[in-house]
Amino acid sequence: MTDRAENCTSSGVPLEETGSTSFPCPGCDSAIGRSPRCRNQGVLYTCPNCQYQGP
Repeated sequence: MTDRAENCTSSGVPLEETGSTSFPCPGCDSAIGRSPRCRNQGVLYTCPNCQYQGP
């Protein structure tokens, strides 16, 4: 993974808040972004590259 996600993969909001995170997709190493709200609520994300789904 070379880049950090700029937006939440689930909601599309910018990752500017404290508690936001970016990590490599377990399926393909593409950048996945998570906002604090989506993380706390357990909203599913889908990797746009390989369609891997996670909480």
